Amino acid sequence: MYFLIHNGTLIDGNGGELVYDGVVLIKNNEIVSIGTENSLKLPQEKIKRIDAQGGYILPGFIDVHSHLMLDGFMLEDNVFTPLSYYFYKATENLKLTLNAGITSVRDAGMADFGVKQALEDNVISGPKIQICVMPLSITGGHFDLWLKSGFDVRISYPGLPSAVCDGEAEVRKRAREVLRAGAEVLKVMVTGGVMSANDNPEHPQFTVEELKVIVDEANCRGVKVMAHAHGAEGINNAVHAGVESIEHGTYLDREAIRLMLDKGTWLVPTLLVNKYNREKAELGGLPDYSKNDAIKVAKVHQKNMKKAYKSGIPILMGTDCGIAPHGQNLKELGLLCELGMSSMEAIQAGTKKAAECLGWQDNIGTLEKGKLADIVICNTDPVEDIKSLGNPQNIKMVLKNGTIVKDLRKPELDL
Repeated sequence: MYFLIHNGTLIDGNGGELVYDGVVLIKNNEIVSIGTENSLKLPQEKIKRIDAQGGYILPGFIDVHSHLMLDGFMLEDNVFTPLSYYFYKATENLKLTLNAGITSVRDAGMADFGVKQALEDNVISGPKIQICVMPLSITGGHFDLWLKSGFDVRISYPGLPSAVCDGEAEVRKRAREVLRAGAEVLKVMVTGGVMSANDNPEHPQFTVEELKVIVDEANCRGVKVMAHAHGAEGINNAVHAGVESIEHGTYLDREAIRLMLDKGTWLVPTLLVNKYNREKAELGGLPDYSKNDAIKVAKVHQKNMKKAYKSGIPILMGTDCGIAPHGQNLKELGLLCELGMSSMEAIQAGTKKAAECLGWQDNIGTLEKGKLADIVICNTDPVEDIKSLGNPQNIKMVLKNGTIVKDLRKPELDL
């Protein structure tokens, strides 16, 4: 059956002019054609019309850095929370994410192959996901959850390999174990983090030689590498080693900017989580081991991200939701505009360019013939008011693979 989304304004993700009185023709899960209603030659077969009710029709958004299995990051949660609870809670996180207008996610750690399989088999509802399964960390690094008390509070089960590895041989083996577990992208912690107890965000982790081993193992299987990185030295090490994207990028310096421009490395600033962590820390809502880091990182992050944008580094939308609350993902777009981006640039950072980073550009990221019908319809003009996308109630309809998964339209206007 054909579906025709009509009575809306098209923003196709390619950065061109808005198309008023726009329509999208869908068959099964695929876009057949787009344009104005007068320009399209419609098939003779039965067509179900979907009234956009004067709204704005965009590609489904892509969050390239989220944690669908997490709700905050308190180390003590791993002690008291039963393993199964994380999976049950993830089903709610996935729905919140989808309802926010996110139809694809690159999960940055803890979602395993079973979560992906459940989504693909429609056992649970949520966005498409690309999984890294488990980030790699050095002993004492950002994902080593062995505490100074002597307790190891990591989550462990057969589908989730260990994170910790040291030395080139062990790093190679651990990368292979994570790939064996179904990772579609490898994530590596190349500096300390804000929410960890044993390290400092500015300190580098892994040697360049170890990082090159990880990149080599990933590339042999056609897989990319994303790097959690705050400090400049760790960022530079990761870019030298050939990672695809730098996540956070807080203390990037001139050398890092030069290297990233030279290599074409993506930057994922995760502005939302830094804002959230700073506000929570100032209200006393973070533990002592992360409070000071959260405030310190927030003070320099915005300034350096503005420098990165002005330099021309390609920037993507990633939120770190799971540390920040789920379902608020598109607030990141307004924060990207505070760096200097235009609304259209921010939209592309969460659609076309994000799809390129994931390697999914042939199927999603823009509204074009032959691509999957991942579509968002919002009430207000996002070019005029980009922050309006951050309110899930403004997202009136979401289609994933041509299926309506959210519909807040006024029923009396349906055709």
